[in-house]
Amino acid sequence: MAELNVYDRNGKMVDKYTIDLAELAPRINKQLLHDAVVMYQANARMGTSKTKARGEVSGSTKKLYRQKGTGNARVGSRQSGIRRGGGHIHALRPREYSYRLTRKALQLATRMAIASKIRDDEMVLIDQLAFDEPRTKEMASILAALGLQGTSTLVATEKHDVNIYKSARNIVRVMTASVAELNALSVLKPRKMLVTKAALDEIKNGASRAKVAPEVADAGGSEAVG
Repeated sequence: MAELNVYDRNGKMVDKYTIDLAELAPRINKQLLHDAVVMYQANARMGTSKTKARGEVSGSTKKLYRQKGTGNARVGSRQSGIRRGGGHIHALRPREYSYRLTRKALQLATRMAIASKIRDDEMVLIDQLAFDEPRTKEMASILAALGLQGTSTLVATEKHDVNIYKSARNIVRVMTASVAELNALSVLKPRKMLVTKAALDEIKNGASRAKVAPEVADAGGSEAVG
């Protein structure tokens, strides 16, 4: 069990929140977290790199000088990969880097990442967060009151809120996401996580609805939570 302090917009503690980390994930499987993060990073790669092989370099294909009798090492054309301006010996080609883990594994990895944030005291809980209109200055003051100023922070809300998004988008190293948009990489990348009470309730409800696959949770390299 973990007990989190609930703060208001002014940084004053107003309540306590108790959560059982085992409800989110029975174990924190570091290998699964690593696999999920690598997958998201691989899927973000463009895969458009390309270099020219010797057959694609422009210029004469004539042999530079005869094979024997010069006293020099034998050479081919100017397109040779060992000559300046020649083609690449192992030329790069456009390729697709993306792949996909199973849905249950990714959902479990997300819950493990959230549980690790709570366990490592890197989650800040706020009672509510809402704006009538975009207010970047007010969002910055809330982050400062909660001790998050200058710290990479993920602001997680129950649902997508355009006013919260617009209030935070111009603040350096601050990102926003709804509960439905969270994944292992977005949770683990920032140092801190600011979560509304309603969002954490939704995370708990989602974990209770999910059917945890024991064969994934009990895989090797895991660490108990609690």
